Amino acid sequence: MKMKSINPANLEVIAEYEIDSDKIVSQVIENAHKTWLKFKEIPIKKRSEYLLKVAQLLKNNKECYGKLITSEMGKPIKQSIAEVDKCAWVCEYYANNSETMLKNEVIITEASESYVRFDPLGIILAVMPWNFPFWQVFRFAAPALMAGNVCLLKHASNVPGCSLLIQHIFELAGFPKFCFNSLLISSSQVEAVIRNPLVKAATLTGSESAGKSISSIAGSCIKKTVLELGGSDPFIILEDADLEKAAKTAVVARLLANGQSCIAAKRFIVVERVFDQFLELFIKNMKEIKIGNPIEPDTDLGPLVRIEALEEIEHQVNESIKLGANVVYGGKKIEGIGHYYEPTILINVKKGMPVYNEEVFGPVAAVIKVKDEKDAIKVANDTQFGLGASLWTNDIIKAEILASTINSGNVFINELVKSDPRLPFGGIGISGYGRELSHYGIKEFVNIKTVYINK
Repeated sequence: MKMKSINPANLEVIAEYEIDSDKIVSQVIENAHKTWLKFKEIPIKKRSEYLLKVAQLLKNNKECYGKLITSEMGKPIKQSIAEVDKCAWVCEYYANNSETMLKNEVIITEASESYVRFDPLGIILAVMPWNFPFWQVFRFAAPALMAGNVCLLKHASNVPGCSLLIQHIFELAGFPKFCFNSLLISSSQVEAVIRNPLVKAATLTGSESAGKSISSIAGSCIKKTVLELGGSDPFIILEDADLEKAAKTAVVARLLANGQSCIAAKRFIVVERVFDQFLELFIKNMKEIKIGNPIEPDTDLGPLVRIEALEEIEHQVNESIKLGANVVYGGKKIEGIGHYYEPTILINVKKGMPVYNEEVFGPVAAVIKVKDEKDAIKVANDTQFGLGASLWTNDIIKAEILASTINSGNVFINELVKSDPRLPFGGIGISGYGRELSHYGIKEFVNIKTVYINK
């Protein structure tokens, strides 16, 4: 059985790869464990040197690596190159800061000496998605490796080229063989990997159903998990917002990765006094988006990743229209080769419609009119998701008060939601648990060990 990499823009097969057998997977895990026993003793300064070399490779080859990302999953090339640059940033961040983050934490007690140390766990499995095929991996791998762990990657089946290339980058930078391992396996093989006693924890970025499956299996083995799942992020416009800036940012926030991002703004909640003005600006900016071949540098919107993704978007939009939503821009798939869907804006969106209740993973914006800011927060929180939120107002004092009432892991004021190596990232509710990035992220996969000494 083979794994195929197919370009979603022209449907051409890029390459085919043999799926790893269970025997090969078991051998990789054994080798990874043997490597870990030595790797955890390598001084953190040496691990930092390796990671800085990874960052340099990423920066030196960002155009080449970006082309592979675009070819395998379809996002515009300028976004793919920016993604590779961001991966270099997260590597540099952890290379330069991990020693301080993992330093023993002295705590004064009755003991002669007492402190907390942070020891690596061993092999960590990452199950990662296709929409940010480099970034999701590097933001996990950089802190995990700096903490002294070793990594297994089960990447999405449509980006095997990216998966293997990432392993090659770590090895090229000097990391010992089997520190980072890309497994080309099916979803049905993941359970055995998690249950392997040499695998100590797992992290997943993906769907709610995948999160339930991974956490259930790991939980039955008493193994830790971190989950970053879906989102239906609100983009809240209050009446004193800078509407020009908000509308321009709204387009970027909705269409990132062709609308296929967990932290993309999906529900645009606008108070009625500025609703018509914002909508006019939103449509105007959306009309400026260039749809086309994602490999072209001036393309803003490429194809959806698979035909199933296109069909799901069509279904969500059409069902919402049947229930009373109105299309003011776009609203249908683009005929021809490739999985293209028009950038779309819907109004008269109500609770019960798919574009209100569900995560919409494509270039579709649901614009919801509300009476006032109190109503806006109520609608923003009317969801089981809780990943991020964007709030637009010129009253910063009010914004900070409102931020405390929004149920999400991230609130960005007058800015789109984005991940940053310096800040913790993650969600609540069915958007997952645990945190990636910052000093919080590096401590998710360590043994937080108390040492108590009486002399």
